[in-house]
Amino acid sequence: MNRPTFLEGVLVALVAAVGAEVLDTGLRLALWPGPALRLTTAALGLGYILYLVSRSDERAGRVLLVLAWMPVTGTALALVPGVWSQVLVQLALVWLARVWCFHATPSAALLDLGLVLAGAATAVWAGVHSGSLFLALWCLFLVQALFGAIPARPGHRTDRTMASDIPADPFDLACRAAEGALHRIEGRRIEDHR
Repeated sequence: MNRPTFLEGVLVALVAAVGAEVLDTGLRLALWPGPALRLTTAALGLGYILYLVSRSDERAGRVLLVLAWMPVTGTALALVPGVWSQVLVQLALVWLARVWCFHATPSAALLDLGLVLAGAATAVWAGVHSGSLFLALWCLFLVQALFGAIPARPGHRTDRTMASDIPADPFDLACRAAEGALHRIEGRRIEDHR
């Protein structure tokens, strides 16, 4: 699979913001606003991690990422009150999932961390000024859509320089064929002189 594009990230942002708004509204019918928002945040984190895992070429650790989400989120929900702790836990888990699935260098991981923090700051700003969960999440995930622009890990499909992935230049093919022919001719001359 290819790395997620910005346009795909915009679509994910729209789906996440609308889905979270609907889920939060539904949960508020049965729960207090605080627990409803914490559960919405947890569900949003799981959904985004599942999306990342589905888009990754990385095979090792995919199930472990999802299984690790459960106890970490459950512990945060049970032990740490407040929505902000749940937001920080989910952002950290998303960052770790992106580092595991898409980045191999420390510089890429740090760029991604900066993107997560910038998205969180943008979401807080939008939420404070508008009072809208939809706009806050839209801004958060819109900034996260830029993570596809962070250079891919070595060996990732977009970074491979294999002959099958890059169209061959006819001049290079002819040059290699000529060099091979010269090496074979030189090899025969050496054998003939023995």
